Amino acid sequence: MTRSVLPILLFVALAGAPGLAFAHPHPHPGSGGFGAGFAHPLLGLDHLLAMLGVGIWAAQQTYRRGFWLIPVAFLAAMLAGFGIGMGSAPLPLIEFGIVGSLAVVGLLVYFSRQLPLMAATAAAGVFAMFHGHAHGAETAVDLSGVAFALGFLLASAILLCTGVAVWRRAERVLLQRPVARTTGAALVLASAVFLVLLV
Repeated sequence: MTRSVLPILLFVALAGAPGLAFAHPHPHPGSGGFGAGFAHPLLGLDHLLAMLGVGIWAAQQTYRRGFWLIPVAFLAAMLAGFGIGMGSAPLPLIEFGIVGSLAVVGLLVYFSRQLPLMAATAAAGVFAMFHGHAHGAETAVDLSGVAFALGFLLASAILLCTGVAVWRRAERVLLQRPVARTTGAALVLASAVFLVLLV
């Protein structure tokens, strides 16, 4: 079953990338700021994959009592990036940062890379700043920034927790290595596809 996961993920990345990778949808204002914010990370494939990856990587860390600080740092930094991005235009540099963060997360997951807690939270924060800025820059002017932020924070938290749950399940069934290799490779390949779309 594990062997079938990689082809599926790669197919989703390759088939969905042109429409979802960077063309982040802007729901109709009638959906409200919260609904638009909640949909944003779920419908942007780059955001979705990165947060699942960060959740998995956080759960791979050996400090069981502190690993949760990595997702928390990610959410906090993403909120800060959102504040910076509000009112500014989307920047190509930010999109490259998002793609780069996805590649780095993929490598960290692939090798189950252990980092000291402070270094891990700092790295997660840097990744999140790019994603948060994209959220802020793409917020429609007629939507509530607070409601939008609450929406994308909730969706992001769900994705991060899903990543943690995936790794915990892999540990229970003793499939850590194949899951790490499969997921990490899929994330790196997806980042390569997104990079091609950017350039």
